[in-house]
Amino acid sequence: MSLRRWLRDRRVPVASVLLALAGGLVQLALWWMGPATAPPDFVGPPRSGYTLTNARLWAYNVDGKPGFRMVTPHLERREGDDSLYIDAPSFTLPARRAGVPDWQGRSLYGWVNKAGTVLKLQGPVSMHRPAYAGGPAADLQTSDVTAYPKENRMETAAPAQMTQGDSRMSGVGMRANLTENHLELLDDSHGSFPPRKRKS
Repeated sequence: MSLRRWLRDRRVPVASVLLALAGGLVQLALWWMGPATAPPDFVGPPRSGYTLTNARLWAYNVDGKPGFRMVTPHLERREGDDSLYIDAPSFTLPARRAGVPDWQGRSLYGWVNKAGTVLKLQGPVSMHRPAYAGGPAADLQTSDVTAYPKENRMETAAPAQMTQGDSRMSGVGMRANLTENHLELLDDSHGSFPPRKRKS
């Protein structure tokens, strides 16, 4: 049997084998040169590193001075970023001046970054400072406050209202330095300052 006749009799099987080899080589080349498969976008909800109920939190600065104190019915620390997620916190921000009482406050939610340098008070925020020898009691009503405990300052872009004795101030956006007892309203500010009583 000649080679030509042998090839003619086996034309279809040989062609099938050659096509299968060519297809395999093309698939291998595509797999080798193609982009890597992207991981799935959804990897599940974040899991808590730990959860505390009826928790008390004391945060201190690098110099050992109190940064803030907080009491909360529920606190979560998440594994991904190690930040704290807090429900209904009651907090204390120290005035850091002799004779000046600390600010006490409440908010709907709170968040503290891993380093403890940023404290976010979310939802309505209510704060109170008792009266002292240098001034009357003060109350602050606002929302969505960002506080920097190490610098003892805070700010918000939301409307804010401050009452101190008979004086009232309101505006949109606020910056406050608690150490210097300084409050700045950024926009649409209004105030009512009754005259001081003369000493007899």
